[in-house]
Amino acid sequence: MHTIDLRDRQSTRAELAQLVPRAATDVAVATEAAEGLIADVRARGELALLDQAERLDGVRPDRIRIHADEISKAVQALDPAVRAALEEAISRVRAATQAQVPAGTVTQLGPGAEVIQRWQPVSRVGFYVPGGKAVYPSSVIMNVVPAQVAGVSSVALASPAQKQFGGAVHPTILGAAGLLGVDEVYAMGGAGAIGAFAYGVPDIGLDPVEIITGPGNVYVAAAKRLVRGVAGIDSEAGPTEILVIADATADANLVAADLVSQAEHDELAAAVLVTDSPELADAVAARVEELAASAHHGERVRAALSGQQSATVLVSDLAAAAAFSNAYGPEHLEIQTAEPGAVLDLIESAGAIFLGANSPVSLGDYLAGSNHVLPTGGQSRFSSGLGAYTFLRPQQVINYTRTALQAVEAQIVALSAAEDLPAHGAAVTARFTR
Repeated sequence: MHTIDLRDRQSTRAELAQLVPRAATDVAVATEAAEGLIADVRARGELALLDQAERLDGVRPDRIRIHADEISKAVQALDPAVRAALEEAISRVRAATQAQVPAGTVTQLGPGAEVIQRWQPVSRVGFYVPGGKAVYPSSVIMNVVPAQVAGVSSVALASPAQKQFGGAVHPTILGAAGLLGVDEVYAMGGAGAIGAFAYGVPDIGLDPVEIITGPGNVYVAAAKRLVRGVAGIDSEAGPTEILVIADATADANLVAADLVSQAEHDELAAAVLVTDSPELADAVAARVEELAASAHHGERVRAALSGQQSATVLVSDLAAAAAFSNAYGPEHLEIQTAEPGAVLDLIESAGAIFLGANSPVSLGDYLAGSNHVLPTGGQSRFSSGLGAYTFLRPQQVINYTRTALQAVEAQIVALSAAEDLPAHGAAVTARFTR
């Protein structure tokens, strides 16, 4: 991990934004390829999806839609320990997500004048669960549970065809889907899957969805950008990130372990330590080297930690650490300091925040009850992670009596005249003239 020394600098937020380490990824470079894959699916349906799986995933599935009995068999075949962990995660995420559903309210603005605020779920959602370097049954939970809590009535799930399973979806993914009662699952991946969700594939009975969620590679991100407007999306997810704010009281071994745990995901994963303690920085650097050397995915970890996206940032104090973090807008933020609550008060932007030595990001990945589908690439500065609210639309219902409308008739006429839209005022006056 390279070092960025900010101890003798007084930087503005704009200057800090230029200094934050980022992976060299550009969704735009995949746009042309993604556009072609989506167009192919729109033109040729299932045949296009089968051809894309053969070309991109190395296997041609027998069919794109998974039979319900295959999902049931996958549930029964789950390792008991894995099944128990999945069921506990489902329970915890469901409980925490319930708090995200707003209650409807009625505002009385006068006798017979009320505005009702209600929250309506979308009717159909498509979830994308990536394949590739790892298997993500936890992502099935993190996508499906919030939609179910929100009241979405129709859900579909897509995950790439797996060569080692003869072109089927990974059985652990199928098992997680089955535990959640999801019976509409498709063996399709990449940009083609996103296009299939957005536009539908009639020859396999796949109806278009209204929102598409879930992480993926740069082609998935590009496809989500292309279909936005046809369907809603959660975000254009990029490589995972962890930023740790730590002071001299932090345990260097734990900080290093957490940095390595995120580097394990991908060569482009970002691991950033921000500290006001050079001694801690040195200790973490030494321990990171040791852990990377013995890691199961050691080559991947070393590539991520040596990349331009990973760094140790030295600051003068914890206020400066918080300022740097806010400019970065991390997906995952850990605060390992003597008084983490005091640092939390300075934080504005983060996908999820983990306080203290006993709240590692790995907890949030699986069993904290929080959601792990979070904004990356600095998007936490203006967006949030996945939740029940992702699938809810606030609607205002206006309910006025004749008397209540007449009470504001003159004001409406005055404003419509001021805007040179007299028919607006006339539409109200017509209700009181014969």
